[in-house]
This record gives sequence, C-alpha cells and structure tokens, in this order.
Amino acid sequence: MRLELVKRPQRSALFSILSPFIAFALTMVAGGIMFALLGINPVTAFRTYFISPVTEIWQLHELAIKAAPLILIAVGLAVCYRANIWNIGAEGQFIMGAIAGSVIPVLYPTFESPIVLPLMLIMGMIGGAAYAGIPAFLKTRFNTNEILTSLMLVYVAQLFLDWIVRSPWRDPKGFNFPQTVQFSDAATLPMLFPSAGRANLGFVFALVAAVLVWILMSRMLKGFEVRVLGSSPRAGRFAGFGFNRMVFFAFMLSGALAGLAGISEVSGAIGQLQPSISPGYGFTAIIVAFLGRLNPLGIVASGLVLALTYLGGEAAQSALGISDKVARVFQGMLLFFVLGCDTLIHYRIRLVGLGAPKLDVAAKLEEAH
Repeated sequence: MRLELVKRPQRSALFSILSPFIAFALTMVAGGIMFALLGINPVTAFRTYFISPVTEIWQLHELAIKAAPLILIAVGLAVCYRANIWNIGAEGQFIMGAIAGSVIPVLYPTFESPIVLPLMLIMGMIGGAAYAGIPAFLKTRFNTNEILTSLMLVYVAQLFLDWIVRSPWRDPKGFNFPQTVQFSDAATLPMLFPSAGRANLGFVFALVAAVLVWILMSRMLKGFEVRVLGSSPRAGRFAGFGFNRMVFFAFMLSGALAGLAGISEVSGAIGQLQPSISPGYGFTAIIVAFLGRLNPLGIVASGLVLALTYLGGEAAQSALGISDKVARVFQGMLLFFVLGCDTLIHYRIRLVGLGAPKLDVAAKLEEAH
C-alpha cells in the first residue's frame, strides 16, 4: 500500500483564503503541547511570546527592526517562487549584500558625505544581485538544481564573512575582537523617531519594496510573465517569454532585495560587520513568503508575525528560562502547517493497495467542496 497525491480539479476558494489562519491555529495547538511537555503553562508562554513583547512603544520599534529584513527578503523570494524558481540562498545574498555595501565605511572610514549612504545601499543591492546571479547562471548554462547551488552558497558567504572580519577588515583598535570599525554617522541609517525607539529607514524600505513588487506582479507585463512561466512554462514559451531571462530576473531581483536587507541591517541595527549579522533571516523569510501567500502585501503582515516570534523567543528565554531553539521550532512548525494546508487544498490523498481498487480518502471532502 502507498499514499499518493492527486491534484484536485477545483480547489476551494474559501479554504485557500483561510489556509494561513488554519496553519497558524494548528501551530498554536502544537506549540501549546510543546510548552506543556516542557512543563510550562501554555497560556503563560503565549502571553510571553505574543503580548509581552509589544506592550511598549520601544518594543514596537524593535518589532519593526526585526520585520524589515524579513519583509524585504520575502518579497524578493515571492517573485522567485511565483516563477517556480526555488531560491533557497537568500541568507547568503543577505550576507554578501552587507559585505559589498560595507566597503566604503570600512575601507574609507573618514569619507563622510551625503552620498555615502546611497552608495552603500546601491552597492549592497548589487552585491546581493551578483551573488544570486551565480545559481541563476549555473541553472541556465548547466541545468544545475538551483535549490542545491543557492543553499551551498550560503555557507560560502558565511565563511567569507567570518574570514573577512577576522583578518583583512578587522578593527585594529577593537581589542582583537572579530569586527570591523564602527560605521560613521554618515554611513548609518537614520532613525525614524529617535526619541521613541531604534526603528530606522530599513522598515520604510521594506514597505516601499512590498508596494512596488505588488504593482509589478499585479499591474505590469513582467508580473504577468512571471505568473505564466511559473504556472505553465509551455504556455510561456508559446507566448514568447524566455525562461532563461526569467531565471536571471527573478534571482537577481530577489538577491538585490536580500542585499538591501543586509546592508540596511548592518548600517542600521548593528552599526558594523561582525561574524554573525543574521539570526537566520534568509531562511525565516521563506516561511514569511508562504505565510503571506506569495503576495507582497500579505508578506508585510506575515513578516510582522514572524518578527514577533523572534522577540517572543528572546522574552521567553529570560522570563521562562527556555532555549532560544524553541523559537526556531515554533517557526518550523508554522512552515510545516502552512505547506501542509496548502498541499491538502490543492491535492487529495489517495490510498493505493497492491491489486486492490484505489481508496479515495478525501472523496467526501471533495464532494463537500
């Protein structure tokens, strides 16, 4: 006997809309069980996770800081995934964008001018796009699997960052710590409301990027091309759309936004390069993209939700004495349930026995729809 998935001739529009909410509810149930097994009252845990971190104005600023890179990266990934191109290496593109954008403040720390910050942002986007161009080239030239190449390049970027801050770019006055010089004021993103908290222009970049990509995907020919090639490459070829061009476009747009997120994080929240500049934003953004239904505007909301899990995880560590890995487990469960709900909306589960007629497990559910 075996299980097989059979594509539904029609999917439920209602369940397609409710899918993220069902997934989140299931995550809460599974999370409650997890906290109970850890000996923690689930109600107390959820209050610590989702309410305590947003009760003060300065905490809302911290939420914006965490959400900005998630939204920026996820918006770019959504374009890739709508085109059926699987970029899993946004974490590496985030890091390489941060490194490329940091060239001026690290190598020329005394250069202070109004053009410094715009140059940093542009260089960060170029660095992320160029790094994303590597798996795009390998896919179009050698038909390599972009999942593997983009993922492996993450580790290359992480090791390169670790090397560069420990050797050539290490601050000679930094007491031998693996970090670069502190960025000057001219190379630092301005805060939105300095008297209230640390939120900076990175959050504005994220909102603007979400709106622009939404316009691209819903109102422009290029967005139509992305959707057609993603849903039916054969139809796209008949329409004259180039698949190889789309691979480069999707990868490099995604990489540019990840690079912008990287340099925004370094020049805003951190203020210098160091061995670790990301708690896994590039991977968490995959969850953000799917939770937002690959819609740039929906990604803004899902980015805030996932950012809250980071803040909640930090609060839970101090208030409940649990490991920081619990936040990762929470995020992993959310991705599992999001993908599981989407799969069951698009496919029926069929149990097939050897020499026996096929038993349609979801037949009655299909009739109900």
